[in-house]
Amino acid sequence: MWKIFLALVVVANAGIIYMMMMGSAATATEPEEDPEKLPLYAPHVFTAVKIPDTVTFAGEVVPVSRFDVRESLDRELLVNSYFHSQTLRMIKLAPRFFSIIEPILESKGVPDDFKYLAVAESSLNPRAVSSASAVGIWQFLAATAKEHGLEVNNEVDERYHIEKSTHAACDYFLKSYTKYGNWSMVAAAFNGGMAGVERQMTRQKNNIYYDILFGEETGRYVYRIIALKLIMENPKAYNFKIDENDKYPVVKTRDVEVSGRIENLADFAFEQNINYKLLKDFNPWLRDYSLTNSAREKYTIKIPVLD
Repeated sequence: MWKIFLALVVVANAGIIYMMMMGSAATATEPEEDPEKLPLYAPHVFTAVKIPDTVTFAGEVVPVSRFDVRESLDRELLVNSYFHSQTLRMIKLAPRFFSIIEPILESKGVPDDFKYLAVAESSLNPRAVSSASAVGIWQFLAATAKEHGLEVNNEVDERYHIEKSTHAACDYFLKSYTKYGNWSMVAAAFNGGMAGVERQMTRQKNNIYYDILFGEETGRYVYRIIALKLIMENPKAYNFKIDENDKYPVVKTRDVEVSGRIENLADFAFEQNINYKLLKDFNPWLRDYSLTNSAREKYTIKIPVLD
């Protein structure tokens, strides 16, 4: 009996060995990947950013051949190239707001590159408010805004008005250019204030932005603007792939002029066949639920044209 059992064991083992050999042969000719060992996603490769050999800002050459200038620009390119969600959103928003800003810059004789100051200041958010209470797409403080003709009160704050605040910003730029004679210092003064910039110019006996030691914020500011310009002008070079139809469209609007009181802005919105939310989206300078307008000023309210 035991001989029969032993024979069965030998036969069984032979079968197992044969199957293993066949399996090995099959594996050798047709390897199968173990799904548990496959990577869940392709590894990300982080690369250095490319700086063009020639870089300009507002028609002025940026001295990128100098190591200190090159490294400062490289820092801002790295920060904004790898801040993916924010930079993508700014590229998407650009057509909507640049379509307003660009014609005003041109009409005032300010270089087109200054639209990137608005990107650096507010990330193209007309409602932006800083910790220092600077407001709007150009981040005006209340005193500076009033100095440049903007109305600022509890009902109307024209720092949130894109067209009017852009005109005010242009006036500031042109005034600064008269003082400094170069656009990079104009940009620095918009960030650090004319007094602060002039103090450093006097101390360091220099009037070239790239030669002056500023504090952290102003010292990085112009490089950030230039980095944003490079990325937004050529997104693919910095690994951003955005189709034109991915960008936010320019929304057609019509103007409604008012020179009296508006008792309730929600009712006014309904009369214009829109809602209160859309009214405030397109007119963030209206700061209350009504418009007293005791001085009977003439205001232009933008109404989106909906399909």
